[in-house]
Amino acid sequence: MTAAASFERDGFVVLEDFVDAGACDALVARADELVASFLRSPDAVSIFSTTEQTRTSDEYFLDSGDKVRFFFEEDGDAINKIGHALHDLDPVFAGFSHTPELAAVASDVVGMHDPRILQSMYIVKGPRVGGEVTLHTDHTFLWTEPQSATGFWFALQDATVENGCMWAVPGGHRLPVRRRFHRAGPSDADGTTFDELVAAPYPTNDEVPLETGKGTLIVLHGLLPHRSGPNTSDRGRAAYTLHAIEAAADYPADNWLQRGPDLPLRGFAA
Repeated sequence: MTAAASFERDGFVVLEDFVDAGACDALVARADELVASFLRSPDAVSIFSTTEQTRTSDEYFLDSGDKVRFFFEEDGDAINKIGHALHDLDPVFAGFSHTPELAAVASDVVGMHDPRILQSMYIVKGPRVGGEVTLHTDHTFLWTEPQSATGFWFALQDATVENGCMWAVPGGHRLPVRRRFHRAGPSDADGTTFDELVAAPYPTNDEVPLETGKGTLIVLHGLLPHRSGPNTSDRGRAAYTLHAIEAAADYPADNWLQRGPDLPLRGFAA
């Protein structure tokens, strides 16, 4: 079965050895440099909750769509995420994110016509520290009409059940979306809210772990329910995620992630 057929059937596809180990190591090293620089003089301490129900919606978070910002674990002791414009603002992450190979996957596997990278996230689950990310769909948080959000998740280190690998519900992209996350008002200070669209939770009986080796790319349909578990091991788990949308799709003005006009969206090969 082709990668495109697997993606259409399951809502995800696992592409092993998509990037080499050296590229993964370079991204981890660069992230370590960025975190070290930030911790020497942090401009904010913002908690990024890993559960949808208590997701932090402070101004630092809501103003991060066109910046590089740092978010802590819920206990406040460790960085768990850097976002959301690494792919545009940092040269190392930009070089990793904008490649002909990724452009080909977006076109040939996903079937995107004119994809634009909307956001990027470097996520680290420290040994026995990294928390879980609860079951969700990317369309909930990156709403377009029609739906077009697609996730490109890179394992920068081996990902196992013990250290917090991805889990997905095969075929779950054919289910109706349950919720929509958006700004509650025009100001960052207004925070965010969820619209409850379907009362029933996503079924989890058929979910499967996606254990992957370093360098693997997992492509995720925007309507696919997926999650990641906590890190209960002594090994870290670093990952890098890009989310792209179709240029022609409508991107509502009340979506939580917004970018200024001086940083327009670019495609994978740009």
